[in-house]
Amino acid sequence: MCWSSFLFFLSFNLLLPELPEHLTRLGGGEYKGYIIALFTLTAAFSRPFSGKLADTVGRIPVMVFGSLVCFVCGFFYPWALTVTSFLTLRLLHGFSTGFKPTGTAAFIADIVPMERRGEAMGLLGVTGALGMAFGPAFGSWLAQHFSLNTMFYCSSGMALLSLVVQGTLTETLPRAQRRRFSWSLLKLSWHEVLEPRVLAPALVTLLCLFPFGAVLTVIPDQSRLLGLAGPTKGLFYVCYTGASLSVRLLSGRASDIHGRIPVLRVSAAILALGLGLLVWSPSVPWFLVGAVVFGIGTGLNSPTLYAWTIDLSHPEYRGRAVATMYIALEIGIGLGALLAGWIFANQPARLPYVHGVSLLCVLLAIAYLLTLTATGPVAAADSAPAPEPSPEEVV
Repeated sequence: MCWSSFLFFLSFNLLLPELPEHLTRLGGGEYKGYIIALFTLTAAFSRPFSGKLADTVGRIPVMVFGSLVCFVCGFFYPWALTVTSFLTLRLLHGFSTGFKPTGTAAFIADIVPMERRGEAMGLLGVTGALGMAFGPAFGSWLAQHFSLNTMFYCSSGMALLSLVVQGTLTETLPRAQRRRFSWSLLKLSWHEVLEPRVLAPALVTLLCLFPFGAVLTVIPDQSRLLGLAGPTKGLFYVCYTGASLSVRLLSGRASDIHGRIPVLRVSAAILALGLGLLVWSPSVPWFLVGAVVFGIGTGLNSPTLYAWTIDLSHPEYRGRAVATMYIALEIGIGLGALLAGWIFANQPARLPYVHGVSLLCVLLAIAYLLTLTATGPVAAADSAPAPEPSPEEVV
C-alpha cells in the first residue's frame, strides 16, 4: 500500500514546479491560481462519491479508479495546447486525488489496530511525502534535460505503476457489505455527503491545509525571485518534504501516546512559525529555513489528523468519514490556491500578504484546538452502533 502511495504522489507532484511557467507560455499567466484550485475543486466534489463507493463497492476499486484517472490525464497533457484545454485537464485530473487517497486511508484503517493508527498513518505519510519530495525535483530535471512532454509521459507512467501494485492487494471491505457497482450508488442523500462524527478534525484540516494551497501556488515564483532556478528551482520542496519526513513517524507514535489534540496544538504552532518566516524571508537561507519549519509542522499535523478522523469514525461509514476529512482538505487547499493567485496577481510585493492570510488561518485553528478537551483515541467509535444520522445531526 505504501509503495502504491509513493508512486501515486510522485506521479502528479512531479508536474507542479513546471505547470505555472507552462501555463504562462500558453498565454494564461493570470490563471496560475487555477492550477491547484481546479484540481482540488473536482477532488472535493468527488469525495462523497468515493467515500460511499469505498463503503459499498470496496476500497481497492476506488483506489484503482483514482490511479487510472492520473494515468490518463498525464498522458494527455502534451495535447492540451490552449489555456482552456489545459485548465479542463486540470479539472479532470482532480478526480484522481478525489478517489485514490480515500480508498487508501480506509484500507489502512481496516488492517491496523486502533492503538497504532497514528504510527501507521505516519508511515503512510512518509511514503507519500517521499513521492512529493522526489516529484518536483525529478519533474524539473526531466523538463530541463529532456522535454516537458517527457515529464508528462513519465507522470503517466508512474500512475500506471501505482495501478499495477494495487493489483497485488486483497480487498478489506467485508463481503457482507460489498455490492456490485451500479449507477444508483452515485445517487447521494444529504446525510451521505458529510459524516457528522468527524466535523471537528475536518474543520482543523481545512484551516491547516489552507496554507499548503497558497504555498504551492506562489512558491515557484518566490523561488525564482530569490534567484533559485534550474536544478535549484525545487529546493523549497526538497527542504519542506525532507523536514516533514523526519518527523512523521515520530509524530504518529506521539499522538498514539499523548493524544491527538495536544500534538495538533504543537503542530499548528510550528506551522504558524514557518509561515511567519515565509512572510519575512529576505534571502534564500531564511526562505529555506521557513520551508524546514513549515515541513516540520506539516509532518506533525497530517498523520495526527488522519488518525483522529478514523478514531471518531464508525467502521461501517469509514469511507464516508475519510471522505469528509478530505473534502475539508480539498476546500482548504483550493481556497488557499485561489486566494493566493488573486492576492499575488504576479506582483512580488504582495507575496508577504499571501503568507500573512495563511498565518491567520492557522492561528484560528490554534484558537479552536484550545477550546477542545485533550483526549486520546476514541475507542467507543469502533464498538458503538452506527445508526444513520438524522438531517438535524448532520446540520
